[in-house]
Amino acid sequence: MSTVLAPKAQLPDVAGQVTFAMRSMGVAPIPRNYELFYEAYIGSNPALTRELAALGSNATQEELDKIGAQYSSHNAGVVFDHAHSRIISELDSVLRVLKQEQSSLASYNKLLGETVNRINSKTTTSTELLSSAIDILSEATGFTMAHGEKTVENVAQRSQEMDLVRKELDEYKRIANTDSLTRLSNRRAFDDRLANVFDNPMTKPVTALVLADIDHFKKINDTYGHPVGDKILATVASVIRSNVRRDVFVARTGGEEFALIIEGNTTDEVTAICERIRRTLEATPFKNSRTRIDYGPVTISLGICMGSEAADPGELYSNADTALYIAKNSGRNCSSLYQQGMQRDFSKSWLIYKG
Repeated sequence: MSTVLAPKAQLPDVAGQVTFAMRSMGVAPIPRNYELFYEAYIGSNPALTRELAALGSNATQEELDKIGAQYSSHNAGVVFDHAHSRIISELDSVLRVLKQEQSSLASYNKLLGETVNRINSKTTTSTELLSSAIDILSEATGFTMAHGEKTVENVAQRSQEMDLVRKELDEYKRIANTDSLTRLSNRRAFDDRLANVFDNPMTKPVTALVLADIDHFKKINDTYGHPVGDKILATVASVIRSNVRRDVFVARTGGEEFALIIEGNTTDEVTAICERIRRTLEATPFKNSRTRIDYGPVTISLGICMGSEAADPGELYSNADTALYIAKNSGRNCSSLYQQGMQRDFSKSWLIYKG
């Protein structure tokens, strides 16, 4: 799916198209259904798109949820509800342990007070009484210390349980923000990262957004089929990832669309990075080792916008998309740097998940 060449008047309203498709299939307009149809619309998961299309106009909620459990965020509600319940349970256990410890200490303090009073009493002259008090205190002290050790052990165990829940949630978040085909970050993760890209004004001049689009990808899919297209997408993703530093954010944001957020580099350095990606991909062979069919050449067009050329994340995205449009219009297989005055005759929403 490619939108960079479409003029403004022809660009689809993503939310409207998704809502229309759901209405046409009689699908309830609830968030988890919308997420499924949005992912299918942008083409980030061809298998999901095909499975939804196969349901036709009689899709049941049970069928949609079954697909959702497989493709969409790994059943977010169930995961979070389960994790929330476990955390609440562990916290309740910790509070009960601490209350028991508080009660034990209160009893011990009371015993200490009573023993001191007995020792200070003028009627206390018996050495046997003093010895008895010492025995009572020794026994009580030993019990309190043992109880305290048990409390520490229980609290540590509960802390470990809560840490396991946290790690499970971290893993869920990683999976939910990862594109299943390319193993890059997905559109959801990109939206979150882009929303915070200007948090530090000092880094704005050395922050860049790069939007990339595989050239003539629809033709590749139409000619060789989606399985070949999927393999090409995975290879392109690997080429991009291997040609940038590990701290560069790379995401697959649509069917054949990718995005990079590069921080800490000048305009010339960012341009050089993009050219390195483009040249490496251009030189990468795309052949079937068994049939010897040559699927190439596969090339990519890139649009670059530096943070200093935008007032906010939305404008940064729009400017990078404009530069990508120019690269496509200039013959493809090239990089284009956004500059003031570039024609902007279309727009594209960048934060579909906001809210």
